[in-house]
Amino acid sequence: MMEVGRLCTKTAGRDAGKKCVIVEVLDEKFVMIDGETRRRKCNVKHLEPSTETIKLGKGASHQDVVKEFKKLGIEISETKPRQAKPKQRRTRSADRKKMALKEPKKEKAAPKKEQTPKAEKKETKLEKTLKEE
Repeated sequence: MMEVGRLCTKTAGRDAGKKCVIVEVLDEKFVMIDGETRRRKCNVKHLEPSTETIKLGKGASHQDVVKEFKKLGIEISETKPRQAKPKQRRTRSADRKKMALKEPKKEKAAPKKEQTPKAEKKETKLEKTLKEE
């Protein structure tokens, strides 16, 4: 029952309920599928085969599968893999020291304090006695 070109519906996983076609039979338990689902290896127990078949060669490309699905009136949305964001380079301590030497440090302006006249020191009793002598 599971041969290349057999139209199936996924019954398990995140692609459950989507149409697919068998592209390659790997062994008695696993097949390679493609279609509305992601192209991947799938357990035969997770597929519900239909009576329809599509003329495909063994190991047919994704473009061939898309063409055959369009003939049947089934639209396949094309998804491109997400582009990886560039990773931020970690700076080593030696690099940080070099960068610190290249860039002049900005000096923070100290807040201006109001100048208050200093109070005159009062002489203590000891200082008075020492002066008198």
